[in-house]
Amino acid sequence: MLSHERVWAAIDALASRHGMTASGLARKAGLDATSFNKSKRVSPEGRERWPSTESISKILKATGASLEDFLRLVEPSGSLRRSMIPLIAMEQAATGKILNEDGTPTEGPGWDEIEFPDFGQERVFALEVTGDALAPLYRDGDVLIVSPTASTRKGDRIVVCTTTGQILAQELKRRSAKTLELTSLAKDQEDQVIPTEEIAWSARIMWARQ
Repeated sequence: MLSHERVWAAIDALASRHGMTASGLARKAGLDATSFNKSKRVSPEGRERWPSTESISKILKATGASLEDFLRLVEPSGSLRRSMIPLIAMEQAATGKILNEDGTPTEGPGWDEIEFPDFGQERVFALEVTGDALAPLYRDGDVLIVSPTASTRKGDRIVVCTTTGQILAQELKRRSAKTLELTSLAKDQEDQVIPTEEIAWSARIMWARQ
């Protein structure tokens, strides 16, 4: 199972393998030195926080490790459980009626499945990017593993679908009862504030297969 505990343990192990602390690894990857502090791994309310896809991608690049190397650290025994997770293309996801209240996919056409490591208790589904709507972050054919139930904090990358059918992939700046504030990751795009009633669904990006 791709558990919260094992993913964080893998980050610690990767740092140790390269003679660094978790803070040192964060700095080497160009992240805030506190990104991997133990206090950042659980919210004040006790909810598990997962490292972002962006941060894992950066530490892999900084150390020269591959995704396969990292997954071996997640599950040293090689018995990492994989499961089939729902997959939907961006055109179908833009309809806005793809999830039930508990984060499970709705029944209906458009859903397929792909194999991916088990995310444990989090509800996840895969979103296949089509066209250049999410460029420059994600390209046509990329697959995003996203969770509508995972906790989010400032700086996390999330996917948001509006009631008008627009899908955005941006960085969470602030979430309130009335609005969702997003920071654009493209230089030519402005930050956005979206009223809650205009959001069909949102999900944290857990992984990107590019």
